[in-house]
Amino acid sequence: MSRVCELTGKGRQVGHNVSHANNRTKRAFLPNLQHVTLVSEALGRRVRLRISAAGLRSVEHAGGLDAWLLKARDPELSERARRLKRELERKLAGS
Repeated sequence: MSRVCELTGKGRQVGHNVSHANNRTKRAFLPNLQHVTLVSEALGRRVRLRISAAGLRSVEHAGGLDAWLLKARDPELSERARRLKRELERKLAGS
């Protein structure tokens, strides 16, 4: 399982640990990923996703999973999230 947020695409970054003597060693900065169950009101079901804490705040700020998915760009979404977005768009177009 890769360490990438399924909604925002936020992933691993690389940097250095810098000692007092200014020695640099490689290190990884990992996103704060959480397994979260979000509710899609339009689809009437719960969805379990692995998203970052910042991504969760973004979803809350947008007004829920449905609103966030509708305005999100496809390239940064995971395949599961893209499928969910297409399903949501079909459901709303049929309503």
